[in-house]
This record gives sequence, structure tokens and C-alpha cells, in this order.
Amino acid sequence: ELGWPESVSYLDRPPSPLEFYREWVSPNKPCIIRNAISHWPALEKWTSAYLREVVGPKVVSVAVTPNGYADAVFQDRFVMPEERQMPFRDFLDIVEKKVTSPNVFYVQKQCSNLTEEFPELVCDVQPDIPWMSEALGKKPDAVNFWLGESAAVTSLHKDHYENLYCVVSGEKYFLLHPPSDRPFIPYELYQPATYQVSEDGSFEIVDEKTADKVPWIPLDPLNPNLELYPEYAQAKPLQCTVKAGEMLYLPSLWFHHVQQSHGCIAVNYWYDMEYDLKYSYYQLLDCLTKAVKTL
Repeated sequence: ELGWPESVSYLDRPPSPLEFYREWVSPNKPCIIRNAISHWPALEKWTSAYLREVVGPKVVSVAVTPNGYADAVFQDRFVMPEERQMPFRDFLDIVEKKVTSPNVFYVQKQCSNLTEEFPELVCDVQPDIPWMSEALGKKPDAVNFWLGESAAVTSLHKDHYENLYCVVSGEKYFLLHPPSDRPFIPYELYQPATYQVSEDGSFEIVDEKTADKVPWIPLDPLNPNLELYPEYAQAKPLQCTVKAGEMLYLPSLWFHHVQQSHGCIAVNYWYDMEYDLKYSYYQLLDCLTKAVKTL
């Protein structure tokens, strides 16, 4: 009844700003856009050798976990990764398996890490997506660079951003839920904690005792525990693969779980959402879901 698609639609060209706003942003529908970044030098230039030459010795932020899950529920905690500062070339050695490690490494720091930590690469992409900026009447809040191992997984969550996710090399695998699936998706409050490396190289989970509890989704949509969360059986996930040279428009408040091919490189643009009727609708749905669970 809400008109959600049964699959993610494809566009063969970038839309006009008005077309994109009317057909996709306003109805809050995802799509994959081909030929939107085909002019980027990054598609040809961003080889491992090029990245080593341009960024190699620079110290960057890398998320390190024992299991590939950063910012996820583990052992009844919301556990964030160790944020390790290391030369980018050492990180590439691990991704290319020139150096072996029992842990999982992922360049995934947000807060516009492309412009803040990798400014040398900005000229190979774009500082914003012009037709999106015109459609929304604003520039992106953040532009992020992603590169990591296939074992690195992004747990199911949502963002308050209109997200343009551009794959430069490899593939990204998205599992999506529309905001209307909120009643079927469990949230619980968790003690925040961080992975820290012990002297013997093993990880320990250290609570951030002064921090407030974090609402997060404990469910793994790839292997849902329907005995514990039977409501999830009524949810309607969409799955899609975003290939090199393609752009996913991921609307605000859509739940998403993300995997990737090994060494996949991506850049995404976060545009702040409008806190309009869509947001009010989601807040109402969220409040009703919580109220029903207390009955």
C-alpha cells in the first residue's frame, strides 16, 4: 500500500535535479544509477600501485576488529572497533595479503574522511554530486572513503542522510528495509564498548562506563533468529549488488546491512535529510512500535 518496490530500480543515466527529487527523493525510494560517475578519473586510476604512490606513507585511521563487525552488537554490548593509526601502505599490505593478520581491517571512518584524511584523492572524484546538490539545495555534510576486506560487515542500521553510494572498484552487497518495516525490526539498548588490543595481541571489550546506552539492532538479517525475533518474518528486505561504476541512492531512514568483495573501494556522499513529513511519519511509527511492545 505504501508503494515500496519489490526490487531496486536501475537508471541508465543521471537524472535531472527535478526528476530525481520528484521520482526518488520525495517518495523515498532507492535506485541504482549507471553512468553517473563514468567520468571520474578514480575508476581508472585507483589501483593499488597508485594509492601506494599517492597516499602510501601517510598515517590514516583504520577500524580493526577480531570478527569484521564494527559498530555492532556482540556479547550484549554495542562494540565499536579499535581505531588504529597506521601508514596506509601497511593497511594495503594486509588487504593484499602480503602480511597476514587474524584481525579484520577496514578504512571506514566517516566524518568526511575523504576530504579530511585523503585530500590527495579528492581530485579523482567530485567534491559533491551537482544534480543532487541542486535537487536538495545544499552541499553534502560529508564525503567518505571506504576500503577494506571482504570479512568487514556493516551491521543493520539506518542513517538520517540521503546517501549516494558510489562503487569505484569491486562490489557492494546491500540488504535494505524500508522505514515501514520498523515494527518488525528489533531495537534494544546496549552498553557501549570498544575493542582494545591486549599485550598478547588478543582483543578485549572495554566498556565506556560514562556513556549513555546505545539503541541498536541485534538481529543479523542474513541469519535471523526468528525464535527470538518472530516479527522479523513479516519484514520485506530488498537485496541488490552495486558494481564498479554504479551509484546507489540509499534514501534516508532506510535500514541497510552491507557486505563487500575483497578490497572494494567506494566513496559516498551524505546529504542531511529534510525533517519533514517523512521524518514525522517515521517517528510516529517508531513510537507506536515501542508502545505496542509495552502492552
